[in-house]
Amino acid sequence: MELIYPCAANIPRLKEDKGGGEMFPVIETNGTVVAMASRSFCHGGAKPLHPAIHLHLINRNGEIYLQRRGAEKDLCPLMWDTAVGGHIAFGEYIHEALYREAGEEIALVNFHPVPLLDYLFESERERELVNVFGTVGQFQPKPDGKEVAEGRFWSCQEIETAIGKGVLTPNFEQEYPRIREKLLALL
Repeated sequence: MELIYPCAANIPRLKEDKGGGEMFPVIETNGTVVAMASRSFCHGGAKPLHPAIHLHLINRNGEIYLQRRGAEKDLCPLMWDTAVGGHIAFGEYIHEALYREAGEEIALVNFHPVPLLDYLFESERERELVNVFGTVGQFQPKPDGKEVAEGRFWSCQEIETAIGKGVLTPNFEQEYPRIREKLLALL
């Protein structure tokens, strides 16, 4: 899926932070941008649909890299999650956000993303259209230390053992069974 931005003059602003925080595109399920809203509005109960990206890294040994979310994260701090995950900023396209987030979170810049799936995710605080990608290679991720506390490669068995034990984010636990075979097929 790709985002479709109509004429900027026609896009309403649902809510802005007084401090000038992040603005997200509000979308329809087909990717058409219908409004823009602040991060706090998107996560504050109204739950307008907004796009996000996930990138899964798999090495040649079939191990999957997971990040441990930073302690300051507003959602699921210190839980293990997808290698790269983030929101798409208003005006940005999916691949732009994917490369930006990979660079910011784990200093990853040279990779070839393969689309795995798109799906709707809803939690108590937000509603996202998640665009999921995978990439394979011998990567040396470098967690930024703030957004990402640490990271490491996990075997599929380690991940499956951790599911349901409060170690992994709920989003990752829902996503992993849906992408596992597609990710392993990249090998």
